[in-house]
Amino acid sequence: MPFRQILPRRSATGPGRWASIFGTRTAQKHLVETMGSGCALLDYDVDGKLDVLLINGGRTPDSAPFEPRSHALYRNRGGGRLEEVTREAGLAATADYGMGVAVGDYDNDGDPDLYLTYFGPNRLYRNNGDGTFSDVTGRAGVAGAEWSTSAAFFDYDRDGAPDLYVVNYLDATFERNPPCEMKGIRAYCHPRHFAGVADRLYRNLGDGRFRDVSRSSGILNPEGKGLGVVAADFDQDGWVDLYVANDSVRNLLFKNNRDGTFADVTLLSGTGYNSQARAEAGMGVDAADYDGDRLLDIVVTNYDLETNALYRYQGNWLFGDERWRSGLARKDRFLLGFGAGFLDFDNDGDRDLLVVNGHVVDNIERIQPDLSHAQPDQLFENRGGRFLEHEPFYRGSSRQPRVGRGMALGDIDNDGDVDVLVSNCGAEPALLLNQVGARKNWIQLRLTGTDSSRDAVGTRLTLTTAAGRQTDQVTGGGSYLSAGDLRAHFGLGEASRVEEIRIRWPSGREEVLKEIPANRILQVTEGRASEFSIAPGPRPAAE
Repeated sequence: MPFRQILPRRSATGPGRWASIFGTRTAQKHLVETMGSGCALLDYDVDGKLDVLLINGGRTPDSAPFEPRSHALYRNRGGGRLEEVTREAGLAATADYGMGVAVGDYDNDGDPDLYLTYFGPNRLYRNNGDGTFSDVTGRAGVAGAEWSTSAAFFDYDRDGAPDLYVVNYLDATFERNPPCEMKGIRAYCHPRHFAGVADRLYRNLGDGRFRDVSRSSGILNPEGKGLGVVAADFDQDGWVDLYVANDSVRNLLFKNNRDGTFADVTLLSGTGYNSQARAEAGMGVDAADYDGDRLLDIVVTNYDLETNALYRYQGNWLFGDERWRSGLARKDRFLLGFGAGFLDFDNDGDRDLLVVNGHVVDNIERIQPDLSHAQPDQLFENRGGRFLEHEPFYRGSSRQPRVGRGMALGDIDNDGDVDVLVSNCGAEPALLLNQVGARKNWIQLRLTGTDSSRDAVGTRLTLTTAAGRQTDQVTGGGSYLSAGDLRAHFGLGEASRVEEIRIRWPSGREEVLKEIPANRILQVTEGRASEFSIAPGPRPAAE
């Protein structure tokens, strides 16, 4: 198996136990009960080790009485030890229904802040730099009032201050919950029973406050029923663009016009619908160069019987739907995807794909016997631009199917390979430690912007070894309701050194590193790349 599931050695919920992600299932079948919640891998205390944040659900009017539940923050103590520090960090318990998380240093002070989305008003937590967070939502002006899902920090106007995109879902409330049936059986309603809600874009004013520029920027689209977002510079002009996955209506691709506005280029691009011109149930999303042509491609997870989508970028804002030709769609027709992410799990120098699955209808077996509520996750290995399902991973996941939702990627043990955190609806999360990546060589870069925003979202990296070139980009958002490690990771295969790393920052500055030994984590600061520092990593194990 390429991954091994572990539990923390100690937490507030008892030895070797996670706090479970709360998931109500009531007779009234409120749709929010099915959506699960997100998770994050972030270095909140800036000690060089990724910590774990789990977002919790909440109470519905029909829930059985229970004490308010907090989200769960675990500090990485190293050596596989995760200690819950939620209370000490100031993330108070709440009865509000949590959804997702975005991580970003919105005030550029050197530590990551948190934006948490809810079924209702959202919250912004400022990192105080001492292991605690403060709720600054009121001053920042980013609460909103909608049912929000995913979010992403990115600097859309290149003023150095990270802005915030918030994805909104449906015009639904606990009181407005029509009864729905499937084949005469009470079930959760399809999104078509609700109107969509426009997303929001908040411009960072640089003084702790944000301004809602949704209408003036051109992103306001009340038809959207959004669940996932990724911020990336698709056309490589130095300005970050946006892709939004919508549920049962067309997805959205926004081109940054470089003047504070965006253009909706979805219909031109071919990324709004499938190849039969049908809208699908977009859930999770990610962007990376999976075929090695130095252009960012897009993956979108969809409902069962739809298959997941893979949009290959051909340049000039044109994409082709490659789900069948790439092999991605051959194995997922009876699965329902949520979290998704490109990763080089085996460090062989190309981008593989991991998809987290789980149905939204808890009694789907009664309605469609060939489907199931809990489902296995999927790992697709990249073989020259074609995806082959990793059969040992699938068999292992099939023995423990879950109702998967959020997923975050990152190297939690700093051994040079990408690990996986999965949030499961109504159950404990799963932390999957990579067992195979460290057999090959690798390199990681932790980028710090100066003229660019500190998180460096939109930075493009081109890496050259004796085996060829790879391209990657620091992106914002991605997956479903979740936030992964912002460090750029490259698998190097058998290459023991990197001949060149070319870094193009969003500010337009370009810097080059030469002759870098493999198996290192580099700390690189914009404008001072030649002064980078190296955190030594372990040597790869023998094959």
